[in-house]
Amino acid sequence: MSAQIVEHIVLFKVKPETDPSKIDSMVAGLAGLSTLDPVLHLSVGPLHRNRSPAFSFTHMLHSRYKSKDDLDAYSGHPAHVSVVTERVRPICEDVMAVDWVSDGLAGPVAPRVGSAMRVTFLKLKEGLGEKERGEVLSVIGGVKDGFPATEQISYGENFSPARAKGFSIGSIAVLPGVSELEALDADSDLAESMKNKVRDLLESVIVLDYVIPQQQSASL
Repeated sequence: MSAQIVEHIVLFKVKPETDPSKIDSMVAGLAGLSTLDPVLHLSVGPLHRNRSPAFSFTHMLHSRYKSKDDLDAYSGHPAHVSVVTERVRPICEDVMAVDWVSDGLAGPVAPRVGSAMRVTFLKLKEGLGEKERGEVLSVIGGVKDGFPATEQISYGENFSPARAKGFSIGSIAVLPGVSELEALDADSDLAESMKNKVRDLLESVIVLDYVIPQQQSASL
């Protein structure tokens, strides 16, 4: 399919001393929210690799919606509020969220289990205008052409700044699996060339790798 999709990514930093059973409970509770009517797709689990150690997140949730209103309905749903209050906040010392509208998303709304995702958040330098933001978005949009193994690319400007720590652009590159993710990193010349095009426009970057797991069920 090719459509407009609202992307919602939440990063969690679980307290180091947390009992593993409570982490499992958090993940299962969040995974159970995939049954809510507004949700087109929801996946949650531990990060495969955190490439930005300054931001020591441990887990990630990715979900998709038809509209901003549907995302709002999910966020305000009593089941969501309950999971966040009872299972997330007690064990997390940091949470970050980025939302954007992906126009013309090609491919399945729900990436298959085992797919690998390269998630990137960009914080632009202050004072940049539309021209510079457009340049950054254009480079991100070229990822699929530069890396043919990329099955899907989604990117856009964050519309929920309150929990985004100043990061204003988000992107997801979906690949078949971990081996393709590693091959992407091996093509260092092309990756460096793309980075050089926007390096002077960026203040900070977060890069994370995530593999879509089999989800646990949960009673809400």
